[in-house]
Amino acid sequence: MNVTKSGYRVFSANSTAACTELAKKITERLGVELGKSVVFQASNRETRVDVKESVRGQTIFIIQTIPRDVNTAIMELLVMAYALKTSCAKNIIGVIPYFPYSKQCKMRKRGSIVCKLLASMLAKAGLTHIITMDLHQKEVQGFFSFPVDNLRASPFLLQYIQEEIPDYRNAIIVAKSPSAAKRAQSYAERLRLGLAVMHGEAQCAESDMADGRHSPPCVRNPTGHPGLELPSGKQQAPFPGIELPMMMAKEKPPITVVGDVGGRIAIIVDDIIDDVEDFVAAAEILKERGAYKIYVMATHGLLSADAPRLIEESAIDEVVVTNTVPHEVQKLQCPKIKTVDVSMILAEAIRRINNGESMAYLFRNITVDD
Repeated sequence: MNVTKSGYRVFSANSTAACTELAKKITERLGVELGKSVVFQASNRETRVDVKESVRGQTIFIIQTIPRDVNTAIMELLVMAYALKTSCAKNIIGVIPYFPYSKQCKMRKRGSIVCKLLASMLAKAGLTHIITMDLHQKEVQGFFSFPVDNLRASPFLLQYIQEEIPDYRNAIIVAKSPSAAKRAQSYAERLRLGLAVMHGEAQCAESDMADGRHSPPCVRNPTGHPGLELPSGKQQAPFPGIELPMMMAKEKPPITVVGDVGGRIAIIVDDIIDDVEDFVAAAEILKERGAYKIYVMATHGLLSADAPRLIEESAIDEVVVTNTVPHEVQKLQCPKIKTVDVSMILAEAIRRINNGESMAYLFRNITVDD
């Protein structure tokens, strides 16, 4: 494809070479050259962007993979988007395979919904569209004031299971917590395999965290009138005749595996694998229950901290993730980590958006729970 006649450009907003690999694979599939730009950190750690070619009146795709330094990557994306906006680009579309802060999409105590803040910042910087993959919660799309295409990596992971796992017909799909059961069920139904769900005290699902702000505790007034104790020590009387019920503490039962994994290959599926302690603990339980081989499949392999060492020393036989997040260093530390390339679907999404074609083909056979 002739770059000068294609009507669009593809840029990478990363300042590190490891993070530009996915962008190079996408442009190779599209048959275009990566846009000429310089993204760097000044001596005072400020992010600077210099676009080296004209983008006036063109559709621009910015590919931004998120390394460990998440906040720097966000600033690189924001600064580049604003630079392209002020250079009179017609449309600015962000290709963000792993959307950062997607786990912070609910109110926690007196915290904030950071994902909503990031969505507003991207819109203000000039983005008009986003292509991403496997958002932690699909409802995050509602935070944006412009279109969001949330692609799925499951077809690639399912293909890996069918082609790379010997005797996968003897496998069982495992959800390591009840919150992951819908995703696991989707995999199990498409592979025609059984389903097992783990739950109990070893798990710490997001739904177990306190939502909303903590109110002062309900106390009983010695005079016989229930009320709420204020920080100053005064009593706030409730409506006459109303007594607030006491909240019972939540206790988790001992860890349980619902489903027979004995003599089977256990395949744990999730969207993100970051701190791997939960996965390692789940693998130990599955081994005790009789599973003879354990795989972990996830879209985004963040693999923070000591994840490679813990995986290497664990009962997990293989961890399969896509290349939405660069993890070459972790692969050198742990040969159990395998990578599935998803540049094909990202390149096809860019091509279809640029040509004004429907995106429905990319979502064929994709279930609501996937």
